[in-house]
Amino acid sequence: MKTPGSTAAQPASELIDKRIAELGDWRGEVLSITRKLIRDVDPDVVEEVKWRKPSNSMLGVPVWSHDGIICTGETYKDKVKLTFAKGASLTDTGRLFNSSLDGHARRAIDVHEGEKLDARAFKALLRAAVDLNTALGKETLKGAK
Repeated sequence: MKTPGSTAAQPASELIDKRIAELGDWRGEVLSITRKLIRDVDPDVVEEVKWRKPSNSMLGVPVWSHDGIICTGETYKDKVKLTFAKGASLTDTGRLFNSSLDGHARRAIDVHEGEKLDARAFKALLRAAVDLNTALGKETLKGAK
């Protein structure tokens, strides 16, 4: 069975491994750490790769989902942008969100070279995002009955 965001030749997890290896610098390290934290919080997370195009080296953007997108991991020359799809609905007690603050739905964390992500605060955001997605999914199912 093909997982979301995978190709006929490669599952999404392998494409993300390839992306991390291709970066080969601090950005790959940030993505790798992010991925581990996400898996620690939600062992049932679904890894996907979306928005594949030539400007993304055809590898696309890593996406982590559970009943909807939790967050994405875009890489730029000067930062790794971790975007939470429903970030505006989450309580950010660790004050990690520092980008896309004007959006109506999403919020992002820009991590620059030399910066460390607060793992405890990041895990709290992840748990809240999974809980929100799960709750919204249950409401949708309840409304469909």
